[in-house]
Order: sequence, then C-alpha cells, then structure tokens
Amino acid sequence: MDNDVAIQVVNLTKYYGELLAVDHISFTVRRRELFGFLGPNGAGKTTTVRMLTGVIKADEGGASILGYRAGSLKAKQVAGVVPEIANAYADLSGWNNLMLMSELYGIPASEARQRGASLLQDMGLFPRKNDAVKAYSKGMKQRLILCMALVSDPEVLFLDEPTSGLDVQSARLIKDLLQGLNAKGKTIFLTTHDMDEANQLCDRVAIINKGRIVAIDAPEKLRMATSATHSVEVSFDNVVSPEVLVNIPGVNTVKKLGDKYRLYTANPGELVVSLVNYSSSHGLKVISLNILEPSLEDAFVALTEKEAKHG
Repeated sequence: MDNDVAIQVVNLTKYYGELLAVDHISFTVRRRELFGFLGPNGAGKTTTVRMLTGVIKADEGGASILGYRAGSLKAKQVAGVVPEIANAYADLSGWNNLMLMSELYGIPASEARQRGASLLQDMGLFPRKNDAVKAYSKGMKQRLILCMALVSDPEVLFLDEPTSGLDVQSARLIKDLLQGLNAKGKTIFLTTHDMDEANQLCDRVAIINKGRIVAIDAPEKLRMATSATHSVEVSFDNVVSPEVLVNIPGVNTVKKLGDKYRLYTANPGELVVSLVNYSSSHGLKVISLNILEPSLEDAFVALTEKEAKHG
C-alpha cells in the first residue's frame, strides 16, 4: 500500500435486503488530509462509515485503514470514531467515561490522566468533568465523545455529523479543534450535511448519492465546475414578482430570499446590464446588486440532481 494513503476503499458494497445502500464505491484518502463525505439523507454516508470502522461488514469489496483491514483490531487501534449519536455512559461522569475508554485502549493510567485533563481543557469540559453525563447538554456530550475518540491519540479520526444540532458555540469549538488536529498531522474523515462546514474545513470532498460516488475533488474545483449556477443577487426599493424577473433575458431560475432575489444565470455580466435596464425602465431603484460565484451547496445540488436524472 502507498505510504501516503490513509484510507483505501475498493468496490465497497452493502445491501439491506433488496436495497443497495452502498453501490461498489472506490476512493482513497491521503494521510494528513481532511476529507469530507457529503450526501443527502439516505445516500449511504453513515453505512459507509460503519463499514470503514468495523461496525458492520461489507457484502462486497473492502477497505483498509493505514494498511490494516477495516474492522480488524489493528485498524481499530489506529482510528478514533465520533458517532452521530453520543454513546457515553449517562450515569458515569465525563472523567470516568474518558478513563474507561483509556483502559480499553490499554493506555497507562498516568498517561491517560494527563491526556484526559488536556482534552477536557481544550473542549471546555474540565470544570464539569465530575458531573454525570446525563446532566450534560447535547453540545457537551458531543464534545465529550470527541475527547473519548482522541484519548488514544489516533492517526485517523472518523466523525459522523459531529456538529449536527449543536449550538453555534459548540459547533465552532469542534470545527476549530478539527482544524488544529489536522494541522498537527491527523487524517480526518468527516461526514456532514453542512455545505459551509465542508467548504471551510475540507481539502477534498466526495459526494455520494443513492449509494454511488458522483464526484470527488477540492471544494473550490467542484464549485467552479458548476458554471451554470452563477447567480446575481438583487434587491429593489419596491416589490417585484419573481414571475416577472424570470422573463428577463439570461435568467434560468429565480429564488426569493427575504427582501432579495437570486437570479441564476450562465452569463452574470450580461444579466447585470439587463437588470439595470429593467429597473430604470420600470421606475425602480436598485438597493443592492451582487454577482455570486457558485457555492459548494450549488455544486452539491447540481451534481446530485444530475445523478438522479441519469441514475
């Protein structure tokens, strides 16, 4: 195996009865890469993570983590896992959960205490370390699970929707920590629904839809490949019907966003001229006018819709 490859996936497949949940997917994740795994609900994200981390077995194909077969003891020893739903023992304290995880990994007690205290400090949990987990908020539980995944100092970290449903402060703390871990050389495999999060954090992203990989590339390259989703955002000093705006030459579709309209187009420069002409001829004043490049969300929607049409 290439020494620069952290995760190798070849023809990975999973059926649930008649449903083909993960459809013969193949990809690699490089060492020290922060790799995003994106897809709609039911696309196969969590099933893929469960196969990679050995929770369930693949029906066909396979994967390796740092050269070790996914699900093997060696693979589990070099990887940390943060599941979507916190799985700490509710009646134990945060500290005791962390020490129990350390024992399972065979970490010497003095080293476990040192690492545990440092992780809890980093995640803002140290003052509450002796409280039972059932008294923790959702954000605190998720941060504790991250500490539990990191206490073994894994080389590869799997996270399934780590900021889903969290308050802004907790989500930001987790994202900052992930960037810091990645900067120190950790390989991170992140599943998320949050396009902004993927765009901010990931070196590359894979988009999965209906069990199949539809694209893998850097977020910026995926954004710019979606050329038809340039848009112009405009607001006027009076209400304008979207049905009227969609008839302006060059407009593909129109979305109303609060007091603004987003007009999707392949030729944003020409559309700006058309909008200025339209407003002057209809006695309107333009309050704001911005040309927007495609977002990762635009690319995600375009790629999954294209796959749905051809799938």
